[in-house]
Amino acid sequence: MDIRCVLIDDEPNNLENLEGMITRWCPGIAIVGAATNAGEGLRVIEKENPDLVFLDIQMPGQSGFDLLKALNEVTFEVIFVTAFDHYGIQAIKFSALDYLLKPIDVTELRQAIEKARLKLAAKQQNLSIQNLLSFIRRSQKDLPKIALPTMQETRYVKVNEIVRCEALDNYTRFFMHNGDKVLVCKTLKEFAELLRPYDFYRTHQSHLVNFHYVKSLLKEDGGMLLLDDGSKIPISRQNLEAIKKALNNMT
Repeated sequence: MDIRCVLIDDEPNNLENLEGMITRWCPGIAIVGAATNAGEGLRVIEKENPDLVFLDIQMPGQSGFDLLKALNEVTFEVIFVTAFDHYGIQAIKFSALDYLLKPIDVTELRQAIEKARLKLAAKQQNLSIQNLLSFIRRSQKDLPKIALPTMQETRYVKVNEIVRCEALDNYTRFFMHNGDKVLVCKTLKEFAELLRPYDFYRTHQSHLVNFHYVKSLLKEDGGMLLLDDGSKIPISRQNLEAIKKALNNMT
């Protein structure tokens, strides 16, 4: 059975290009509607009840995020299509959602659709969209939740509950304040970029630390961090001075 999808973008040329790419390269996708603004998109979604929506973030008047906020319930999967927008991309990544940068790459388009197909087949409640909206609506003083996709589930945890992260090849192990350990199917590099604004620092190639849990700086082995949970985290020689400076700025 085909996946019923709706395309929403304020540029008619972009809509035409995306429709052509889907028609040519993505079998099993039925385009049931299109719109060039958030208001029109909302009406198309409510009329067609699609399985999947390709949604531009930046549109005149109301954004793609505004459209999602206006819905009582998000029952479909979303693939964002956008030019680079730092805040928007950060929110999307925090929620483990898919996005495509313009101009769209065919391989990335097919990969995003395949991920959406798997989610739809599993009939998962779209908690990722809920987390995205929570991220957008939060005040600056509120810490967001981040999506941690594991082999069994996607967990949503507040960033201040994460003590540290450790690289394991292409995986990352999260050590939580309550003692839980979560193995996530993404690299440490991806999380280092996302968590940097929340006082997480890369002390070593394999370690990312929440500095709010640092108890002391040890001189042993050229420099190590002692954390509140008793763990000792190595500091690489090239990072030592930057780590000292970051710790001094937090006091």
